[in-house]
Amino acid sequence: MKLTFEQKSTLPLNALDVWRRVTTPEGINDELFPWLRMTTPSGLRGKTIDQVPCGQYLGRSWLLAFGWLPVDFDDLTLAEVDVGPDYRFKETSRMLGIRTWVHERTVRDAGGGCEVHDRLTFELRWPGTKIPMWRRGMLGVLKFLFRHRHARLVRWAAK
Repeated sequence: MKLTFEQKSTLPLNALDVWRRVTTPEGINDELFPWLRMTTPSGLRGKTIDQVPCGQYLGRSWLLAFGWLPVDFDDLTLAEVDVGPDYRFKETSRMLGIRTWVHERTVRDAGGGCEVHDRLTFELRWPGTKIPMWRRGMLGVLKFLFRHRHARLVRWAAK
């Protein structure tokens, strides 16, 4: 069973400036701080999102709780990238505990600033699908994480 949720925030910056931040390893890790840090596959280091091939496996990124404890991995595939006037990526991956992970992020100019919109769709692997309340628990954790990410973005944009 696939689960989906969305998170939106408005920032007082233009879409291009925000896009340039949210598509870098530094920007992603700042959003996740202090709960998680993602490693960058060696083939992606120093590249921008528009230099990464779409539709190909890009490598494994480790998710490190508190920046050092490996808790999961993300086998990254960038399915789509659209640049201007709206900026958008769609990542389709698999993880240790998640069979399918689809993260779509759109950044668009809106009324003197921009809107960041995340849509996450995921499907758990067994045994998470069979453990009572596991689905609801994972949904809660991921909603918390994306609310946290957006709060960190808002804080960064206010500087």
